[in-house]
Amino acid sequence: MQTAESYEGTRPNQRGDTVEDSGENGKPRRPRESGGGILMGRPFGVPVYVAPSWFLVAALITWVFGGQLERVLPELGGIRYLVSLFFAVAFYASVLVHELAHTVAALRFKLPVRRIQLQFFGGVSEIEKESETPGREFVLAFVGPLLSLVLAGVFYLGMQAVDPGTVPGVLLAGLMISNLIVAAFNLLPGLPLDGGRMLRAVVWKISGKPMTGTVAAAWTGRALAVSVLVGLPLLTRTGALGRAAEDISGVDTITDALLAAILAAIIWTGAGNSLRMARLREHLPELRARALTRRAVPVESETPLSEALRRANEAGARALVVVDGQGTPLSVVRESAIVGIPEHRRPWVAVSTIAQEIKPGMRVSAELSGEELLDTLRATPATEYLVVEETGEIYGVLSTADVERAFVSAMARPRS
Repeated sequence: MQTAESYEGTRPNQRGDTVEDSGENGKPRRPRESGGGILMGRPFGVPVYVAPSWFLVAALITWVFGGQLERVLPELGGIRYLVSLFFAVAFYASVLVHELAHTVAALRFKLPVRRIQLQFFGGVSEIEKESETPGREFVLAFVGPLLSLVLAGVFYLGMQAVDPGTVPGVLLAGLMISNLIVAAFNLLPGLPLDGGRMLRAVVWKISGKPMTGTVAAAWTGRALAVSVLVGLPLLTRTGALGRAAEDISGVDTITDALLAAILAAIIWTGAGNSLRMARLREHLPELRARALTRRAVPVESETPLSEALRRANEAGARALVVVDGQGTPLSVVRESAIVGIPEHRRPWVAVSTIAQEIKPGMRVSAELSGEELLDTLRATPATEYLVVEETGEIYGVLSTADVERAFVSAMARPRS
């Protein structure tokens, strides 16, 4: 089951989405999550979502486990599917415990966790920042499989207290085996699996370079994906694993190949995404607010757009900031709005009519750079931001489009 930590998206949102202005202590709140599925709760303050794909796998588990129960406990009749559904829910509760282990460790290391999502092939803990040390990275990755092994041990002890030929006995055995499989699969040494993150931490520690660890673990993950694609169908058709598979579900060659292809695709894609995110983080320091900011000309609200543009051209500026009579900035003129106004109408349009009010969070320090800059822009999505010096003096206007272009340019350049 996939339990990969993903690091939150990199580029700021250009749509100007509506967000709550402020939270406690006047700090900007994050935009509400969307598209995560059904919200099930917020343990430790982290939202847990169930993706729509979970219902598909729950139905599949119910059908497969129901077939097992028909052979093991034929007296159950149709009730076996209710028991199978309970097993599916209990199994994913175990996956949730696995993910909560990652979450608790991340919060202990003061790493923000965006959300936990239960989906088709397990769960994902979306941790937004990278561990500061290889030791913390190793611990963060290892606690998930460790909790799965602990759960397997708990279910094994429970089996000793019940008759193996009963419903509780069969359920406990199934949960013990499934948690062992989850732990073993996640300990495989390739990204995006937990074992891959542990390998990354080891290589990082030895080399002193996190990127070296990521490259090693990512390519190991890709090799693992190829091995799964080729090896899993062979294993399920031969030897003890093949006999076990036949006893459990009667899977055939096509099913084996399809399952192997899906798992291989997940591992390959996850390894590639991990490598891409690591390269991205290498380039983040190149994004500096001061270097990306456009020089701005202050204009009063009733100034005609044509006059404001004339002043900007004379000053060699590329942005307009609307100020009051005391020079206090009120709003930023949107570049997209200027483009949409024909030149012959510009003498009759006041700059205030095409300006965006400077809301809390749209005032950015000129000293921000890298991930801190992107976090600030993501907290309050907009198209333009007012950039100010530490003294409060206007430095200029930062356009989201400029940030994106700089980001793409930086990613295209190889690191020396």
